[in-house]
Amino acid sequence: MSQRRVVITGLGIYSTLGKNLNEVTESLYRGKSGIGFDPLRKQFGYQSGLTGILERPVLKGLLDRRSRAGLSEQGEYAYIATLEAMDLAKLDADYCENHELGILYGNDSSIEPVIRSTDIIREKGDTVMGGSGAIFQSLNSTVSMNLSVIFKVKGINLTISGACASGSHAIGLGSLLIKWGLQDCIICGGAQEVNVYSVSTFDALSAFSKREDEPQKASRPFDINRDGLVPSGGAATVIIESYESAVKRGAPIIAEVIGYGFSSNGDHLSVPNVSGPTRSLKMSLREAGVATSDIGYVNAHATSTLIGDRNEAKAIADVFGDHTAWVASTKAMTGHEMWMAGASEIVYSTLMMQNNFIAPNINLETPDEESARLKIPTKTIETSFDMFLSNSFGFGGTNSSLIIKKFQG
Repeated sequence: MSQRRVVITGLGIYSTLGKNLNEVTESLYRGKSGIGFDPLRKQFGYQSGLTGILERPVLKGLLDRRSRAGLSEQGEYAYIATLEAMDLAKLDADYCENHELGILYGNDSSIEPVIRSTDIIREKGDTVMGGSGAIFQSLNSTVSMNLSVIFKVKGINLTISGACASGSHAIGLGSLLIKWGLQDCIICGGAQEVNVYSVSTFDALSAFSKREDEPQKASRPFDINRDGLVPSGGAATVIIESYESAVKRGAPIIAEVIGYGFSSNGDHLSVPNVSGPTRSLKMSLREAGVATSDIGYVNAHATSTLIGDRNEAKAIADVFGDHTAWVASTKAMTGHEMWMAGASEIVYSTLMMQNNFIAPNINLETPDEESARLKIPTKTIETSFDMFLSNSFGFGGTNSSLIIKKFQG
């Protein structure tokens, strides 16, 4: 069976770096951090008050009351990002009404609605008081569920829960459905809530940086003095479709998804190894049919944890050998966007590819032994490249690697 080409026709973003593509491009170029200190987290009992800083969008006037009632916080971010992506891809209401548009969105929790509704029910002694929208906000499928109704999706409708690789797997799995001819166009993405409840159990693992006196210097991927990640969030949407569909619609073709690799570490719930990421990297290169020398940039998963960064650096260095591409982690600026990260980092990297620069891996002062084997930029690099690889790894040892190529006809 011949496989169809999978292209990207739309991008949308709502993140700590900006509320749209233009703002985010400027922040990436400047190496601007979106991290700050949240005193509410300390009051709540967090060990670390550091977080990505993000304000809720105002949806009144954009959506009717019933649609707003069903949206969780991360659903709101995803709605704004998807609006931008669909506008860029020229996907209008008529297309949605008359075609089997699909949605695959990465989301692995929706904590705030569960806590808030449970608190109300306990206080009132009445489940009805929890609110009719609570169920639609609290399910893991909250984002795909709500957006599928808002945008009248008639194709596949599914949430991808793969921890911090969720957004990446959504794009990868979507690309397979399109390659195999099962769908023509899919809304893919990832979303993460940023409220005080969202990562409290994660904080309990002592995985977060405690560099609270210098928030914007706290996320330090690959630096020998890193002391943990900084949680963050928002949403990113990537519209993918078959080349034939895009041409027929007259849609702008931005890039092409040419490789998707995946693996499972199979040995620990939270501690990453080297062999799993290595297999994911190699599979993506094999599926894309490209050599490491073809890759101009690697967006590393590197979250600023001691073991994770070291093992990923070793995997990249081992796989790439002498063909060393530029390697950087945008998480130095954004913090770790969790379920969103696999999708947002495709957006960030594509924006760099479109605008001929590589954003700096800020806060890298002294690389550790494994990271020193990589070519990591500490300042913005003005350069053109036409292919990048993006890694996303998650709890449970799930790994995803995507290879994206600039569209060349």
